[in-house]
Amino acid sequence: MALVPRVLEARGLDVTPGMIERVTEAGDEQFADILRIILRDEIRHVRTGSQWFRYICRQRDLESTATFDKVLRLYKDDLNAHIRGPFHIGARLQAGFNQTELNNLRHESI
Repeated sequence: MALVPRVLEARGLDVTPGMIERVTEAGDEQFADILRIILRDEIRHVRTGSQWFRYICRQRDLESTATFDKVLRLYKDDLNAHIRGPFHIGARLQAGFNQTELNNLRHESI
């Protein structure tokens, strides 16, 4: 629950705004609108993953922010392609990340 929604799926939060900008510049506003819907839905998906991650941490008596950081460090070599900025901070905050997690994520960024 720490990695799939909060790292792999969350990558879509970071890259979609750039895609929206490029297709808008190319004049395809209909596709840009579709990407906006995808971004909105992805925020909800990642938020659900964040909620489940915190739930599991509570169940196991783990502090979620420290656990997320620990898992990032543990699997950093396997996740290098997925932990890189720029990060869409606003979307990640909406998706359940806290500022400390974002700071740690940026620190792990390549």
